Amino acid sequence: MEQLLVDLGAVPAVARALQRELRDRHREPHRGYHDLEHVAEVVAEVGRLLPFEPLADPVAVTLAAWFHDAIYEPTAGPGESESLSADLVVDRLPAFATTDRDPLAEEVARLVRLTAGHDPAPSDRSGAVMVDADLWILSAPPERYRRYVGGVRSEYSHVPEEAWTVGRAAVVRRFLDRLAGLYLAGPADDREERRDRAALNLQHELDSLER
Repeated sequence: MEQLLVDLGAVPAVARALQRELRDRHREPHRGYHDLEHVAEVVAEVGRLLPFEPLADPVAVTLAAWFHDAIYEPTAGPGESESLSADLVVDRLPAFATTDRDPLAEEVARLVRLTAGHDPAPSDRSGAVMVDADLWILSAPPERYRRYVGGVRSEYSHVPEEAWTVGRAAVVRRFLDRLAGLYLAGPADDREERRDRAALNLQHELDSLER
């Protein structure tokens, strides 16, 4: 990440300060899943998908991957953490800009906000890469998926078990219902394989919640 920020024309000390800030934010004790491991996985998936998407902006998407959960509060309302993370982008990235108006910051902030609803427009290739990378976890190997579910549960430890079961089951059903419209970046066979893996993970979790 530091090299990427330096490549944007940053003063190295400023780049290092932002890198430290983002790392510290992702090490906050209340994060069970939305942590540095998640960021590393999203950044890696962005890097894997970008060669297949020449219309995507690699710098903007990679920065969005680092910033998209910079602010994460499980008790916040829907989309609030993503909106605050986007605001942080607008506040921090102008330090690297060469003009008063920073189109890069605006694009990164837009991509961060997309991770609230995971619904990019068909023509939005940068958005498709960002959303696919954020949802990589649904298609992860079963052991990693189980750790993801456990991490999210720990983040919502303030929610009673019965309410958690009902709410989480609703989330899983929504993903299953939307599965045909998820994973929009990369080759067709790759997208289908990710959908198949996600379907198995999600259905297995739903079955366990409904026992």
